[in-house]
Amino acid sequence: MRQYFQIKQKHPDAILLFRVGDFYETFVEDAVEAARILGITLTRRANGSAQHVELAGFPHHALNTYLPRLIAAGKRVAICDQLEDPKLTKKLVKRGITELVTPGVAVGDHVLENKENNFLAAITFGKERIGLSFLDISTGEFSAVEGDDRLIEKLLAGYKPKEILVERKQRSEYNQRMGDIHSFVFETDDWLFTPSNNKERLLQHFGVKSLKGYGLENYPLSITAAGAILNYLDLTQHTEIGHITSISRIDEGKFVRLDNFTIHSLELLQPMNPDGLSLCDILDRTITPMGARLLRRWIAFPLKEIALIEERQHIVNHLHNTSSLRLDLKNLFPEIGDLERMVSKASMKRITPREVVSLANALIAIEEIKKKCAATDNAFLQSLASGLALCELLRERIKYELNPDAPQQVNKGNVIAEGYSEELDELRRLAFSGKDYLLALQQRESDRTGIPSLKVGFNNVFGYYIEVRNAHKDKVPQEWIRKQTLVNAERYITEELKEYEQKILGAEERILTLETLLFNQLVDDLQESVVALQQNARLLSTLDVLLSFAEVALAQNYVCPVVNDSLILDIKEGRHPVIEQRLPFGEPYIANDLLLDNNGCQIMIITGPNMSGKSALLRQTALITLMAQIGSFVPARSASIGVVDSIFTRVGASDNISMGESTFMVEMQEAASILNNLSSRSLVLFDELGRGTSTFDGISIAWAIVEHLHNTPLIRPKTLFATHYHELNEMAQSLSRVRNYSVSAKEVEGQMIFLRKLVEGGNEHSFGIQVAKLAGMPRSIVDRASEILKTLESERIQDGVVEREIMAIPGVAKSTKDIDRKEEEFQLSFFQMEDPLLLEIRDDLLAIDINNLTPIEALNRLNYIKSLLKKY
Repeated sequence: MRQYFQIKQKHPDAILLFRVGDFYETFVEDAVEAARILGITLTRRANGSAQHVELAGFPHHALNTYLPRLIAAGKRVAICDQLEDPKLTKKLVKRGITELVTPGVAVGDHVLENKENNFLAAITFGKERIGLSFLDISTGEFSAVEGDDRLIEKLLAGYKPKEILVERKQRSEYNQRMGDIHSFVFETDDWLFTPSNNKERLLQHFGVKSLKGYGLENYPLSITAAGAILNYLDLTQHTEIGHITSISRIDEGKFVRLDNFTIHSLELLQPMNPDGLSLCDILDRTITPMGARLLRRWIAFPLKEIALIEERQHIVNHLHNTSSLRLDLKNLFPEIGDLERMVSKASMKRITPREVVSLANALIAIEEIKKKCAATDNAFLQSLASGLALCELLRERIKYELNPDAPQQVNKGNVIAEGYSEELDELRRLAFSGKDYLLALQQRESDRTGIPSLKVGFNNVFGYYIEVRNAHKDKVPQEWIRKQTLVNAERYITEELKEYEQKILGAEERILTLETLLFNQLVDDLQESVVALQQNARLLSTLDVLLSFAEVALAQNYVCPVVNDSLILDIKEGRHPVIEQRLPFGEPYIANDLLLDNNGCQIMIITGPNMSGKSALLRQTALITLMAQIGSFVPARSASIGVVDSIFTRVGASDNISMGESTFMVEMQEAASILNNLSSRSLVLFDELGRGTSTFDGISIAWAIVEHLHNTPLIRPKTLFATHYHELNEMAQSLSRVRNYSVSAKEVEGQMIFLRKLVEGGNEHSFGIQVAKLAGMPRSIVDRASEILKTLESERIQDGVVEREIMAIPGVAKSTKDIDRKEEEFQLSFFQMEDPLLLEIRDDLLAIDINNLTPIEALNRLNYIKSLLKKY
């Protein structure tokens, strides 16, 4: 326990897995926590004269089962192994930390998600700007950036790091400026973020004299954050990091801005409903895990540069139209596997023999892929092919040196191919042909001595021996040495037998040692090809994603969009890529045309019934735009997409009660974030803005926001505004770039028929009661709601309240409706308020016979009304 606590002091914030014999044990608080997370038994043991201590553990061979569950729970895990053979020491076995696994620093297949990157981030705050760096140690992808709060929030939302490092003294500033980022945040000591040391650390790692070549020289906060990550790798015992061969500066100008709200509400990477589908699910027909990871990054970071988008489109189009090439690539890509992570594991000396054989198979497939792409008439595919390195020498070495059926672990044996090492082949013959040798020896000695029942055997106490029955012991040669006496026999050893025993027993151990040595030498030599193999991985993952786009386009009847630098979105017969996959069999998706233009139809006010498809229309417009800007084909008959630089959404209802923020507060915060970051190339989606407060407050806010979007000079973002506030339709009369549209539906004999077709013109009916009926609301409530609705609509028609209020707004054009009213008629009737108590008071007052009312009765009646209002 003293040894345990000494090691625990080095990593007090990690769960320490302490190797004891065949088990990993946890003690005290760690045991309580591990038992809770893993569902293993918590026990107590006496600790000498001290109190009992808590204990929980599991077999060492089950580490790959339990470690991922600890990491998924956001725990840091220190693995403490025995550093010497217990058989070779009479003292306490030496132990030490062999690896510190954290949510952001994991390299084992059992911990990592195949189709997701596992980013570690480090963040540091300056006076005005923020430094941020990302590393996926499992792939070697390393990047850094320096920017304002808006950019950093966008990158954190897109990269979704599993762990964020922040200097302990800056934690409160992180909480204040970054808000609720769903990652494990680890507070580090100050030395990890020392600027001068961190720059030197980067220069030392990359072996350069300047960081100019990486574009970081003039970004000190980026350098500090990147250096902190390398320091953290030292701290977590990850020192074999030769696969981190470069660091790139993230260019914010290349990518469309997508904030966390937008990524979530558009369901880009994961669905809101566990049974639902995300856009990534629809587009992901990748074959390799590294292709799937790249697809996720492309979706989170759409391009703004038209030339890069068109380059992807050209390859997708060629693959789409060339079935033979597409089929050949589909057959070859399974051999590639997760080349990206295999290379990283080779660099970290964690690659297995079977994975090295898979690497050779991947290189064979790469040669074929290179030939196929080079033979096309597509310049972009030819360029991709020219970048693929064949690494013939490495490939041939692996084929020659390793057994094609090499095991997963070196200590399982049969790793090195026969014929590569004469010494190894001789040892194998000695170790595995021993049975034949012993049979031959037995026959020879039997013939020589005339003892027919003589036999050669083996046990763990005496080793190899010759057994002779007592009836023949007088025939035993004098040079045999008697070793054991049995009831009916004697056992002997000979000089030849002991020499053979030493050879055969030593051979098995020597075989393992020699195979390990030869395999490690191959892995060491493999380091020379790391950069070339990483380049192959990048090119092949790109080709895998583009092949996926072509497959999806064929299967779902997508078209290649025109992407240009105009300010127009023109979509003909657009469809929602996810919803059309979830419709009942045989039910067609109702496609819609949509045209948005900063100088024409800039803002589209969309009204219509509940469930008619307003929200789907908003989302499909954003998804089609985004798909076009990642290089994918789109679900439409045709589409012309003027490049957007940001997509903003304000949809759905959510709250943050733990932070004291109501649904309406969250709604207003999201809307404010949009309005403060607009440009002329923004695409804005507002769905039911203002519904979290009273009707008149909501209408007023929505009205003011539409005016702001319309009237702000030089911005004019393209906007889709879905609403049940039909009063907003009046804005089209006074704002020239506002157009009214509705998603049509009709009621036939009390039943709703949703046409889901976008038509010009507003709609004044929401059909909420009919939708409640469809949802299974009790009939009595539906009937009562219908009665109340008729009453309210009757009063509204009689008083013209809302219409007169809107016409009284300064700057709003007057319609042809009757406005010849006295000013006092514009005031809201007290009794129009929808409150049962006020309705009761009204009925009571109307029932009074004023002509026959005595003064005392009047006072009593007044007192009664007053008492009701006090309760109210």
